[in-house]
Amino acid sequence: MQLLAGLLIPFIGTTLGSAMVFFMKNSMHRGVEKLLLGFASGVMIAASVWSLLIPAIDMAKEQGQIAWLPAAAGFLGGMAFLLALDSLIPHLHLESAEPEGMESNLKKTTMLVLAVTLHNIPEGMSVGVTFAGALIGDAGITMAGAFVLAVGIAIQNFPEGAIISMPLRSEGVSKGRAFLYGALSGIVEPIGAFITILLAEQIVSALPVFLAFAAGAMIYVVVEELIPESQAGTHSNIGTVGIAIGFVIMMILDVALG
Repeated sequence: MQLLAGLLIPFIGTTLGSAMVFFMKNSMHRGVEKLLLGFASGVMIAASVWSLLIPAIDMAKEQGQIAWLPAAAGFLGGMAFLLALDSLIPHLHLESAEPEGMESNLKKTTMLVLAVTLHNIPEGMSVGVTFAGALIGDAGITMAGAFVLAVGIAIQNFPEGAIISMPLRSEGVSKGRAFLYGALSGIVEPIGAFITILLAEQIVSALPVFLAFAAGAMIYVVVEELIPESQAGTHSNIGTVGIAIGFVIMMILDVALG
């Protein structure tokens, strides 16, 4: 029951954020959107370092492996995995007029949802692999640390949920359907987390690679999508401030509570 609750926390964050479509106007102020995108970036960067890469290096060292090798290999593998998904899945970013991925006849609203769903995958993986480490017991990851990461992801999922549901509303989608689409974009997180747990528990020695893989996938999303969107146009410093706030909050959560 404790594990199920932990896996659902990020999804709850996305759902609550998507519900903001019922309380806000048809569009979100661009400055607020930049701040929230930056905040999400900062949280994901800090989580990748303190919750994933550092534990991966420490665990590899304890297993007698070359400390940096599993982390480096896993990180690059995660980046390559997201690059492949980004190239194959048709999707559309908020500030872009041209869809990415394979050609398709999908609606604009569908491709907007797919863009958010795409970068929710590594977030689910990161939560799953940390809970796997906590369940294994000798991975240097505590259950409290796994919950801290889940809460951190949920915090940054809240603005992401609002950022996807509001543009859908602006595209003429009803509030109820915009909320539903926004919430469903986060369902891949508990699913991805559960699959990652199953894989990691089967290959305990490869857990450092799994941890770094999730970090690489998250950093890909940050560099490819979130930071460029937060820096587009004028007042890019707002996005930078958001990154600083998100990074510090996630760092404090991980060090103080993890």
